[in-house]
Amino acid sequence: MAKKLLYIVFSVIALGGWGNPEPVNIYPEPRALPDRAVYRYTEDGEAYKLSDFPEQFVIANFWSRHCSPCIRELDDLNEFSKKVSENGIKVVIISPASEWNGIEEQQKFLERFHAQDLDFYVDKKGDLSADLGIFTSPNTVLVNNGKEIGRIRGSADWDDDDVIEYIYKIKAQQNKKAN
Repeated sequence: MAKKLLYIVFSVIALGGWGNPEPVNIYPEPRALPDRAVYRYTEDGEAYKLSDFPEQFVIANFWSRHCSPCIRELDDLNEFSKKVSENGIKVVIISPASEWNGIEEQQKFLERFHAQDLDFYVDKKGDLSADLGIFTSPNTVLVNNGKEIGRIRGSADWDDDDVIEYIYKIKAQQNKKAN
């Protein structure tokens, strides 16, 4: 019996979840975003909301520097961002502010993992993450026209051509729905 249960668990993991064949959960209707700010981790620390990018399709990756899958995908996410930025897709990464002692530490960390080109923000008290129900990393929120349209739970092979094409397809479908 234990072997059968173990087989079922491993099968579910290998197939990507409990019956959700799509790597992305797209909502039937866009959702309003919480009215919480994240802060640009720069000297001036400007505040932004995920809805502050109205003309762009935003991929907001919530991550932690203590999360191995998060770190493994940073380089791919950086390359993905370079490839799609000219096509109205903005990639931002958001981590808890409590993980950083300052901007220099953050910059060195991102350079070490080849993610220095990404727009980096911090969630000062974890309020935005909590409001969104994000308690694990990585977790990616997809935003179109200032509204949340879906999520990716877990890591992704961001620099894979199939993933890039899939994101373009989602963006096109959302823009078609909005018109």
